[in-house]
Amino acid sequence: MCGIVGLMANEAVNQSIYDALTVLQHRGQDAAGMMTWDDGRFLLRKNNGLVRDVFHTRHMKRLTGGLGIGHVRYPTAGTASEAESQPFYVNSPYGITLAHNGNLTNSDQLKQELFSSDLRHINTSSDSEVLLNVFAHELGKQGHTLTPEDIFDAVRRVHRRCRGGYAAVAIINGFGLVAFRDPHGIRPVVYGTRDEGATPDVMIASESVALDVGGFELERDLAPGEAIFVDMDKTVHTQQCVDQPRLTPCIFEHVYLARPDSMLDGAYVYGTRMQMGRKLGDRIQREWPDHDIDVVIPIPDTSRTTALELAQHIGVTFREGFMKNRYIGRTFIMPGQTQRKKSVRQKLNAIASEFAGKNVMLVDDSIVRGTTCSQIIQMARDAGANKVYFASAAPAVRYPNVYGIDMPVASELVAHGRSDAEVGELIGADRLIYQDLEDLKAACREVNPALDDFDCSVFDGSYVTGDVDDAYLAALEAARNDAAKSESDSLNAVVDLHNDSEDD
Repeated sequence: MCGIVGLMANEAVNQSIYDALTVLQHRGQDAAGMMTWDDGRFLLRKNNGLVRDVFHTRHMKRLTGGLGIGHVRYPTAGTASEAESQPFYVNSPYGITLAHNGNLTNSDQLKQELFSSDLRHINTSSDSEVLLNVFAHELGKQGHTLTPEDIFDAVRRVHRRCRGGYAAVAIINGFGLVAFRDPHGIRPVVYGTRDEGATPDVMIASESVALDVGGFELERDLAPGEAIFVDMDKTVHTQQCVDQPRLTPCIFEHVYLARPDSMLDGAYVYGTRMQMGRKLGDRIQREWPDHDIDVVIPIPDTSRTTALELAQHIGVTFREGFMKNRYIGRTFIMPGQTQRKKSVRQKLNAIASEFAGKNVMLVDDSIVRGTTCSQIIQMARDAGANKVYFASAAPAVRYPNVYGIDMPVASELVAHGRSDAEVGELIGADRLIYQDLEDLKAACREVNPALDDFDCSVFDGSYVTGDVDDAYLAALEAARNDAAKSESDSLNAVVDLHNDSEDD
């Protein structure tokens, strides 16, 4: 899970990109980076850490120019080392820098092809560097000069070679800003304009909130398989670059990943989460009409909208029962189970008066490993709750994600191979209620009826790209479990050849 932003403007872009990255920080807290272009020269700053910690005044002063891209990262492929942070850069052809959100499911195959056929060396384990080199190789076939059609032809060939879910933004030295989205539209990307000077500024980003903070007007989402090219005169060119695109966006964006004030594929995330609450309420009234719930309490922050709508729908009091320390990172995207366990009580504290002697329905966006919710349930009991029920705005997460979310491997998912009742017992809930998958889809469609289908692979094990089999998932298990990540991180002390590391 990552956030990307690209900007071409009449003035220096460093501050606007910084501001955009801060509102995309929820998409990745491991690393941040920015590359600007100024009169034929690329200028880079990237490092591990939050946006506010990576970019200091001395760095911002050096990031000059009216064209740039930015990135916030949480690793799903590769490691958490500084060298894996983005943007990446290659000097041939032209000089290209790229930032990427998503995951290539055929990254290993592409890496072999790049070395044996394209004569390109990959210096990290990041599939983003693979994507950059595939794009660079295909672009190099076009010759010394580039037209918009040349760039779109290169993107067409990228789509033919690459599999998975991805959204990327890139700068081609001397030519302009490029972005493209995978043929299934799994990962989100939008663009907007801001009237400044003779021609409008153009911003491309993962979510519409990045446009809002900079005063940009949302134009639209990129369609699946579509590419956008903004030339040096800020003229916008767009073209569909696949023959049979199919919009199947990741539904987990609406459950958890995106900010509620974002609009993705024509649907406000706030609205879809409200509908999730109504659907959960319908299920409770249908399956548990004589419930004894006294109060509905959200687990902040993502589930608040759903919990409030659920409470209103079933006629139960809504209360805030947990206070959140906002200076602790999102638990779901913290590397390592030990760190996740440690962070829960640092992040949340119960208000005892809201629990004492009551039958409490806790509402969360999803249950992944089960560790966090089990600790929160125990916190509710320690605060004096009589009974603790638990509702999830999402269905049971039973399968790993392969399209760019750091969803654990199957063996680390609490619902994998277990019934709902077994999960409820394991997390310590007196009763567990999951959202129905068809209800979750309907919640999104009711906000935007044009959303016909979704990638729901973490819930149903159906991978929309059609190239994920048992062998792939077994290899993923070996590479991405917590133990493997910990070992990989300890072994990867890689020097970043491009980063401005002075005075870190």
